[in-house]
Amino acid sequence: MGIVQTEAWVLYEGPETKGRTEPAELRREVFSFPDITDDELLVEPIYGCWEANMTHAVERKPVDVCRLRNEKRVVIGNAGVVRILKAGSSITSLREGDLCMVFCNGIPDSMGYPERILGYDAPNTIGVLAKRTKLKPEQLIKIPVESRHDPQQWAAFSLRYITAWANWKRAFACWKLQFDDEQPHAPFVCAWGGGVSLAEIMLAQIFGAEAAFISSNPERLKLMKESSIIPIDKRLFKDLSYDEQRYDTDPEFRARYLKSEKIFLELISELTRGRGVSIFVDYIGTPVFRATLKALGSRGVITSAGWKKGMRTSSIRALECMNWHIHVHTHYARYSQGVEAVQFAEENGWLPKLNGRTYKWDEVPDLARDYASGATSSYFPIYEIGQA
Repeated sequence: MGIVQTEAWVLYEGPETKGRTEPAELRREVFSFPDITDDELLVEPIYGCWEANMTHAVERKPVDVCRLRNEKRVVIGNAGVVRILKAGSSITSLREGDLCMVFCNGIPDSMGYPERILGYDAPNTIGVLAKRTKLKPEQLIKIPVESRHDPQQWAAFSLRYITAWANWKRAFACWKLQFDDEQPHAPFVCAWGGGVSLAEIMLAQIFGAEAAFISSNPERLKLMKESSIIPIDKRLFKDLSYDEQRYDTDPEFRARYLKSEKIFLELISELTRGRGVSIFVDYIGTPVFRATLKALGSRGVITSAGWKKGMRTSSIRALECMNWHIHVHTHYARYSQGVEAVQFAEENGWLPKLNGRTYKWDEVPDLARDYASGATSSYFPIYEIGQA
C-alpha cells in the first residue's frame, strides 16, 4: 500500500497540564496517510464550512481532541463538498468525478446513530482542512446531478442543515404525539439565533408552523422579516443570561435578569396568544434554559442538538411532568436522514442563503480567529480548498 502526501492545516496535541489549557494554532504543512483500501475513496475537498466544533478543537475546549484520539496531530473539518479522485475496487455507488457532500458520522452505533464525528473526535479520520483526504462511501452523499444550488451552499448544508433536519423531524413528531390524531392548531416554534437554529426555524415554517427567531443582529432580524418569520430582537431583554451563582449572590444582577426575563416572557405570551411556545429550539444551553422552559407552553417540546454556551442545565421535574413537557436531544443524524434531507432541500430550496466573504486557503487561520471572536458576517463562513 502506498502513501498519500498532501497539504493540510494541522492541529497538534497540547502540552499535558492540570489546569487551564492553551489554545492551539493551525499549522500549514505536509500531511501523509496510507492510500485507500478497497472500501475507501480518495477525495479532493473543494469547499468547507467552518463549524463550532472546529473552534472547540482549536481552543482545546472542552477537550484536546488529539489527546482524546491518542494522536499527536490531526486534521479537523467535517462540513464541506468534495470531488472523488479514486474509488476502491469494491465501491460501485460512487465514481471518479462525482461531487459529494461530506456526511460526518464518523463512528455509528449498531443502529446508525453517530457516536463520534469525522474530522473531530473520531480516531484516524482526516477532515476537510486538507487538499486530499479519504472517506468511506457512507461518509459521502452525492449532490443531485444538475443541482439548482451551488457547491458552497451544499458545503454549508452538510453539517448544520442535516443536524436541523434530524432534530426537527424528531421534535415535531414528539409534539404531534401529545395530541394523538387531533392537532389543535399550527405549532408556534421559536429558536435562539444560530446557524442550525436558522435552518431549523426555516424548516419549521415549511412544515406549516408559525415561526419566530431571536437574534440581536440587525441583518439577521431583517432576513427573518423578509422570510415571513417573526423577528425577536434580543436587545429588548439584553440581560437575559442566567448565572445561578450570580443570581443567588448579586442583587443587582438578579434584578437586571428578572427584568429581562419578564420582558421576554410577556413578549412570548403576546406572540403566542397566551398559549406559550409549542416547540422551542435551544442550541444555547445554560444561560437561556431557565427562561426557555418558562416560555414553553403546556405539552410543549424543548429540543436541542448543541450546547454553545453551557452543557449543564437543570429543571424542576414536578413542573415538567405537570406541563407534559418533552425534552428532545439529538446528535447529527443517521445516513438515511442525511439522504432525506438532501432530497428535501433540492426539491424545496431549503438551503442557506450565503453572504459575506469566502476565505482563501491561506486565510484559514484568519477565519479561525474571526469565528472565535464573532467577527464573521455569516452564520455559514465558507473557505476554499481546491478548484471547483
